[in-house]
Parts: sequence; structure tokens; C-alpha cells
Amino acid sequence: MSIAIGYMPGAYGEGGEDHEYLRKLVEIGDKHGYDSLWLSDRIVGEKFSLEPMMACSMVLAYSDRLKVGTSVLALPLRNPVVLAKQIATLDYLSKGRFFPAVGLGQEEPEEYEACGVSKDRRGPRTDEAIALMRRLWEEEDVTHEGEFFTCHNVTVTPKPYLQPSTPVWIGGRSPAAARRVGRVGDGWLVSSATPEEIKEGCEILFETANEFNREIEDDHIGVLMGYYVSDDVKEATEKANRFVTRQRPDAHFTEFTAVGPVEKVAEMIQSYIEAGGSKFVLRPMCSAEETMEQLEILGEELLPMFPLKK
Repeated sequence: MSIAIGYMPGAYGEGGEDHEYLRKLVEIGDKHGYDSLWLSDRIVGEKFSLEPMMACSMVLAYSDRLKVGTSVLALPLRNPVVLAKQIATLDYLSKGRFFPAVGLGQEEPEEYEACGVSKDRRGPRTDEAIALMRRLWEEEDVTHEGEFFTCHNVTVTPKPYLQPSTPVWIGGRSPAAARRVGRVGDGWLVSSATPEEIKEGCEILFETANEFNREIEDDHIGVLMGYYVSDDVKEATEKANRFVTRQRPDAHFTEFTAVGPVEKVAEMIQSYIEAGGSKFVLRPMCSAEETMEQLEILGEELLPMFPLKK
């Protein structure tokens, strides 16, 4: 089975002063043949963060081969009609190289308040938004009267390049997230999860899809995995720990992060493949300055170890 290996920047905020940093990230992906570049979503906060839809458009303009995705877009914070238009536009212009992965957003309530959205019932709001976006991509003169959104006789163009609609991947580690993929999604992109959790989530996902008479492709299971390549495992572990965005109280970060020689990274990827994963987003657990070096190492030494999807 062929796999796809993409990447995302580590501590992008430290590269905020360099206006060419995004272009450099794209250039390293093209140089080594990475599959895709992924950008995270945080609308408010002191930490430097690019708005992902705008930044993804720049990536697609910089490269004529890299795919680009969001990891993950906070769907409850956005109007689905406007977002459907944005996604269809990027999909159309890039000839199918844009992959929106969406989720429920952060736990902190400040971002919801700032965007004028209640955090309550964000799950049903997300489900309804996905259903409405699909209709807007596939149909003309859409009328929708739901709990959260209403529109009458609305048509959105252009239609996506990928038919019948742009694939919507869904993020989240919980069983509820896996069930949401089975109900309304096209793929699963999960972070900070162990191989065993991926295996258990896949079982839930495919069982749910069967219940709803839906089909999720076997190779639409994505894993976002942190890594740091170094021969000094102890020092590397201490360094990588400083860049863990959200510590889990029930699992040490090394259970889902590869720290050590390149062979260690390859071994962990293989353990995820055996659990059901086939799409990978690798995130260097380091500063912006070290990110390029770490991506160079993987490009030169890791990518040749795997049968990559063309």
C-alpha cells in the first residue's frame, strides 16, 4: 500500500518576522517531494498564527504540485455558505489540491465569543454546516432551514474541481470524532493519538459508516505526528517537550511522538500504518529556525524508506 507523507511547520510563530517563511516551507516540500503542507487554525491569541484559508491560497500559488490542507479548521466559527465558496474556489483554481480538514475548534470559550458563536452544541452545528456545504457544492438553488443556518434559493459557484464535492476530512481524537467521520466525513485526521487509539477509532469509524450506508475509503485515515530527529534521545526528548501544544494527562507525549534517530521515526510511522493509517502529517517539535533542518533530514533520509503515493 502506498502512503502519503506531508508536513506542517513547528513553532511557526517564531518565524513571524520572516515574511518569506511560508515560501521557504513550500520550497522545501517541492525539493524533497513531500505530498502536502498543512496549516493550523487559531483566529485569536497572542501567538503568531496565519489565517489558514488565506495562507493555503498562497501555498497553492507558490507550488504547482504540493497539496495543502487545514489542520484543522474550526468549523463552528465560520459561516458555511461563505466557507463553501472559499473552499470551492481553492479547489477549482488548484484542480483539486486543497483538502479542508475541519474540527470543533479549541476548548477555550474566548475564541467563540470573539467570533459571535456560542460554544454550546458545536457538534450539531458542525454536522449541519458540513451537510449544507455539500449541498451547495453539488446542487443549484439550495434551500435550507436548520437549527443553526437558513438560506433560500442559493447557488454557489464555481463548483469544486473534485466531484461530486470536495472531500471533507474531520479532526479529533475522541470516539465522537470518529463517529462524526462515519456519519458525515470523507476522512479522519487525528493528532496526539497512539497507534492503539487509531486502531480503535478506525473500528468505530467504519462501523458507523456502515450504519449510515456510507463508504469511507480505507486510505483516508490520516495521522498528525510530532517528531524530532537526534541521536541524543534524552536531550531531544527534553527539547521536543517544550513544543508540545497540549499535554495529555493520560499519556506521555512520547507515546505519539517520534524522538530519536530517523529509524525511530520510521518505526513509529510503520506502527501507525499497521493500525490503519496511510496519510501522515509530520510536525517538527522544535523552533522555527530548526524546522527547515528537521524537514531536510526527513526529506533526504525518511521519505525514500516508504512507497510514497504519486
